[in-house]
Amino acid sequence: MTKVKVCGIREREEAKWAADAGADAVGFVFAESKRRVTLEKAADIADSLPKDILKIGVFVNASESELQYAMDVVKLDYVQLHGDETPEFCRELTIPFIKAISIREKSDLQALQRYGSGLLLVDSGKGPFRGGNGTTFDWEYLSDYESLKDNIILAGGLKKENVTEAIKKTEPYMVDVSSGVERNGRKDCKMIKAFIEEVKSFQKEESGEYS
Repeated sequence: MTKVKVCGIREREEAKWAADAGADAVGFVFAESKRRVTLEKAADIADSLPKDILKIGVFVNASESELQYAMDVVKLDYVQLHGDETPEFCRELTIPFIKAISIREKSDLQALQRYGSGLLLVDSGKGPFRGGNGTTFDWEYLSDYESLKDNIILAGGLKKENVTEAIKKTEPYMVDVSSGVERNGRKDCKMIKAFIEEVKSFQKEESGEYS
């Protein structure tokens, strides 16, 4: 069953909307971004969440000591790395990580095999930022990497209207949504609920629960 992560959480209220709707994970952005939060703010929000919801922190080119400090302060389950972190840097980490790979063309997916068997987030490489651009890439590119699908977190331009198609084509471990559940640049309760309901209802149909 594909899990759902709501990324770019900035307020306790937003976290509650995600939790109440059935999100499996939430993401806090600590890198330069319009969705950036402080460690202290994220820790306060994380403390309000149920224990079974994964808390994931987003970083760009942070040092291992910075990552460890954030893990301790916020009680993160994973750090998500969107910078130029090398496979060697990732292999030497002693904390759970997700490596993000920006996809502009199919050849960019070759990076997936260099980062081992951990969780890998694939996002669109379009736009000026490393992720969070609200744009998709060609999901067919992942067809050559079916053996890695249980390690894939699919991101980039996902919304209620296209998430079912995305899951059908890629069968990822998790889908990651941010701008797709925002209205006027802020998280929207109804959009979060609708997105997660779309994922969960599709999977119930696929599993035959409605038959």
